[in-house]
Amino acid sequence: MLAQMQKLVDRLISLSAIIGTSGLIFVVLVIVIDVIGRNFGMPLYGAQDLVTMTMVLIVFGGMALCDRRGGHIVVDIFETTFPAALNRTIDIFSALLGVAIFVLIAVTVYQSAKLSVMLHLSTNLLNLPNAWFQYALCVLSLVGALTMGLRALRLIWRDDPQPTGEKEPL
Repeated sequence: MLAQMQKLVDRLISLSAIIGTSGLIFVVLVIVIDVIGRNFGMPLYGAQDLVTMTMVLIVFGGMALCDRRGGHIVVDIFETTFPAALNRTIDIFSALLGVAIFVLIAVTVYQSAKLSVMLHLSTNLLNLPNAWFQYALCVLSLVGALTMGLRALRLIWRDDPQPTGEKEPL
């Protein structure tokens, strides 16, 4: 069951990373076009709206992959002095805290998205509905929470949750 769950989560992580990567490529193109346009006195109309809203996809799109690969910042000053069981408990607690934080982000942004729909909130220049990006943030946050939850389960069941992650000393 855990293996099937891991497959599903890995697919969601891949989709999330593709969305984030696509957003990054899009932002780079928008900035390049805007800079070239500014050089000729014709900046790209709405570039700020496009970049600002796409940053949501970039940041939250890569969050699940970062967690899966063990890429989050870890302060391990006392790790070598603590017993292995305590380190494992701290890792489980950290993963569960991450789940709680990302679920709370999703719930809060979902409530904000409902307000955005009700009030017809949109970006300043292009009038792109804010709710689109808020709903995307909700979904991507839940993928991140799911990834962290699976990591917590794997730690609880003594399965290595991050086979590709490497810890780097500060």
